Amino acid sequence: MQALCGMAKAYGPVVGRILITLLFLKSGFEKIAGFSAVAGFMASTGMPAAEFLLVGAIVLEIAGALMVMLGWHARWGALMLAVFVVPATLIFHNFWSVDAAQYTNQVNHFMKNLSILGALVFIMGAGAGPFSLGKESTSERQ
Repeated sequence: MQALCGMAKAYGPVVGRILITLLFLKSGFEKIAGFSAVAGFMASTGMPAAEFLLVGAIVLEIAGALMVMLGWHARWGALMLAVFVVPATLIFHNFWSVDAAQYTNQVNHFMKNLSILGALVFIMGAGAGPFSLGKESTSERQ
């Protein structure tokens, strides 16, 4: 058990950073590929300036994910991803206002996003860990 804990301590942060960011990279690149369709969907929900907000979402997802994945200013990258996750969760997974057929699915997505947000908060608190590109400055640790 001690060896397993040692491996988790040594390699867990980098594996965790990679796993948490794959979702955001995939999503960001899919938004680029389907830009018009995604902007149209966003506009159909009543979202103003959908194309402008979509560009912002793409930047937050891809830049934040790369920062976390590579461990370069990972705390800032995690904050960028959290800034994306919170409104996306509240706007697109609002289980409290959907019909009964969509309720369970939207609750599951909402809870999944809370778990993702928990991982991002953990990264903001703990930093990138070993195998990262940048060493955090003193001001970032505080």
